[in-house]
Amino acid sequence: PKYAVHPAVEMTQRSIATLKEKSGRSLEEWITLGKKQGPKDRAALVQWFKTEHGQGTNWAGDLADRVLGKDTGWGDSAQEYLAQAVEYVDGMYAGGKAGLRPLHDALIELGLSMGKDVRICPCSTIVPLYRNHVFAQVKPSTRTRIDFGLALGDTRGSDRLIETGGYAKKDRITHRIEITSAKDIDATVKKWLKAAYDRDNTPTVSRR
Repeated sequence: PKYAVHPAVEMTQRSIATLKEKSGRSLEEWITLGKKQGPKDRAALVQWFKTEHGQGTNWAGDLADRVLGKDTGWGDSAQEYLAQAVEYVDGMYAGGKAGLRPLHDALIELGLSMGKDVRICPCSTIVPLYRNHVFAQVKPSTRTRIDFGLALGDTRGSDRLIETGGYAKKDRITHRIEITSAKDIDATVKKWLKAAYDRDNTPTVSRR
């Protein structure tokens, strides 16, 4: 119940809803066309959708996966994604990483405490925290450590605030703090999480 629909799922829903109007074909019609006339190789099929039919890179890839019967990841509905989100998180902490689950839950609770606009949108290997963009993420990196990622731009790192190189690569997550026990979720973590949340105060319009 804490999870929100991932922005990528929302974009897919909007794209499908307006596909007929914008492209002249429904999703089912595009899939049928791809199966009948498109190449069988995925890379070639993506390129075919792009060059022959003017589809953008992301949507061409999505269509290619559907034509070839591949898993597109999160499904086309909020219900499908939210069910998958629970499985993602449970899977991350299965087996040897099970002992990290309480730390994960504590970090999620801390993230939600930043404001009512915080959304938790799990992926298969990380759990991003959104405001307008991703401002933090929880990633179980080893059996004994969670890397708590933060979007802090060109902030200078410190002993605990480790620069990831993300700023130079224009990634959202630019720093991380290693969490190995409950005592690591301290005032320092709260300070930097609040800084990341406060930085992300400009809405953006997602485009496919």
